[in-house]
Amino acid sequence: MNIKKSIVLRIRLAFLVILLFSFAIGYKIVVIQFVQGDRWAKLHEENLLDFKDVKPTRGNIFSDDGSLLATSLPFYRVCIDPKVADDEIYRKGIDQLSRNLANYFKDKTASEYKRKINDARKGNKRYIILNHKLINYQAKKEMSEWPIFSEGRSKGGIVFEKVDKRFLPFSFLAQRTVGFVNEDNNGAGLEYSFNKELAGQNGKALFRKMSGGNWKPVHDENEIMPVDGIDIVTTIDVNIQDVAEASLRNHLTAHDADYGCVVLMEVATGEIKAIANLGKIGEGAYAENYNYAMGNQGLTEPGSTFKLASMIALFEDTDINLADTIDTGNGEYEFYDRIMRDSKPGGYGKITLQHAFETSSNIAVSKKVNEYFGAKPDKFLEYITKMGLTEPVVFQMDGVAKPYFKTTASKTWSGTTLPWMSIGYELSMSPIHTLAFYNAVANNGKMVRPMIVKETRVADQVLDRYETEVVEEKICSDETIRKVKIMLEGVVENGTAANIKNSNYKIGGKTGTAQRLVKQTYTRTYYTSFVGYFPADRPKYSCIVVIDNPKGYNLYGSDVAAPVFKEVADKIFAQDLDLHAPIAPNNVTAFSGIFPAIKGGLYEDLKFLCNELKIPQHTSTNANDDWVKANLENKTVVWYDRKIVAGIVPDVNGLRLKDALYILENIGLRVRFEGSGRVVSQSIQSGTRYNKGNYITIVLN
Repeated sequence: MNIKKSIVLRIRLAFLVILLFSFAIGYKIVVIQFVQGDRWAKLHEENLLDFKDVKPTRGNIFSDDGSLLATSLPFYRVCIDPKVADDEIYRKGIDQLSRNLANYFKDKTASEYKRKINDARKGNKRYIILNHKLINYQAKKEMSEWPIFSEGRSKGGIVFEKVDKRFLPFSFLAQRTVGFVNEDNNGAGLEYSFNKELAGQNGKALFRKMSGGNWKPVHDENEIMPVDGIDIVTTIDVNIQDVAEASLRNHLTAHDADYGCVVLMEVATGEIKAIANLGKIGEGAYAENYNYAMGNQGLTEPGSTFKLASMIALFEDTDINLADTIDTGNGEYEFYDRIMRDSKPGGYGKITLQHAFETSSNIAVSKKVNEYFGAKPDKFLEYITKMGLTEPVVFQMDGVAKPYFKTTASKTWSGTTLPWMSIGYELSMSPIHTLAFYNAVANNGKMVRPMIVKETRVADQVLDRYETEVVEEKICSDETIRKVKIMLEGVVENGTAANIKNSNYKIGGKTGTAQRLVKQTYTRTYYTSFVGYFPADRPKYSCIVVIDNPKGYNLYGSDVAAPVFKEVADKIFAQDLDLHAPIAPNNVTAFSGIFPAIKGGLYEDLKFLCNELKIPQHTSTNANDDWVKANLENKTVVWYDRKIVAGIVPDVNGLRLKDALYILENIGLRVRFEGSGRVVSQSIQSGTRYNKGNYITIVLN
């Protein structure tokens, strides 16, 4: 066979194979189209339709007074079925609709929008997303009046797809406490801990797959409506939370610290009124990036605040008294192979137990604990367990760290463990755990569980109400409570926290300054804290402040953490009238004659009082504002304007603290005050211009 015949044969064979393949394809088309057509059409329809979850509206999170901390706001995606509108409606409205879309979204021209809708209409597309940018409810209402859209879903083809987005009305306030939940159902804070309640139940609806991979809802009788989430009401007071965060941020910035936290709770109920957590995210910048108050990153050696537990154990097991003396020597004392030091150079010498606690003498506390419990350390640990310190705080939020305490069976237990443990080393506790312990002392020995959610509800119907839970009915005897309360008050009156002593109310508490353990070595960096309660004579609130790794000078807890405590306490004292002792009638000064001490205030209130007391009064011609000054003229009280002008410091002389705070803080000033009575002077003269956030000090007498 020559080459020519071979080539011809191959071509014929190839042609034959192609011809047979073509017949096979044709045969398959006929079978699919006519024989199996119904089956494939049904399968195609099934692939285009699917029952999908419909998300419910997530529940709200409220503060204790009903203010919204987190809510879900409805947003909408603008879509259209361009085939729905009839030719007349479409022809008349498409140009104006395109112009409106271009003017609102500003991402395409009117002609581009018109081309997009026209192409979809000609191509028989039943669903297109006009813009992926979400719009709010007001914009939805406005768009519903546009041409074609105004005909509604059935005649105009408009589809506003609802998309809920989480919104925090107070922005970053308590952000970490409010928390979050991501698409994988992981998260933090209340959003995560109460996700089951907040999330609600998904519904089911039929969706059709459109070109481009989009799914369009098909409303039919099989649709299952979602069940919206349940609301939760927290114990957070937004005003106290704001003060706590602002004060903490200022002091963290001033000391260039790594992180800090503030937790404030009611003594009797355990309700947390503020919980602020701020970590450093850049030079001079802080954010709520972790819950240091309760999480593992905040779990650390507490230092001197733990001395309270040591003193309780001593008082419970021995008959020692506050006036008993102990020799602390020259400030250095050797326990086996380790030397313990006091902060005062040269030491405190021979001092009473009361003075030792007030000055936070390490040597005094450790010597006493070692003297009585050195031969029976398990007994000391029994007292610690009875105080509720060895088990984690059971809290309504996930992520509470477990405390760490050695036992005598631990491999690392040594002869120096007990002395160092007695002053807050070789153990770890979270700030919220320390606070719960101090709160128990303020609560006369009853330890209650910290609480941050008090109700779940749907609209106005309460579903669950969480009551105060008692963890330990008595952490120690009444006599021991009496002794340690005297010691804690002495810390502020005469000891390491004397810088926060004030004449308005008394504080009981303890400073803490612990060396930080870095890579198994104690460094000259510090973990500072102050924890206590107020008013000391009738405790209503307890609070802990932690500031980690401050830099610069004066790095003790009294200099770094205690001032934050006082700023928060001062704000609460100014707002909570229940904390104020009644004023005796003979303390009220008065004008000569029958006239009481009227110097100024809110006009409507003062006018009402004068009318009730039958005091002659009239209004000056220039008294048009709400706030007035009072002057006695011819046995008549005359009201004069106390002008409040934006950007100008007002005159608050003569006002009581409540009114002065209201005026100054509402115009954006931060207020410090001294004394009690009425304002007699202010640090920034009235009429001076100011910037929001400036501090002003007022003196009362």
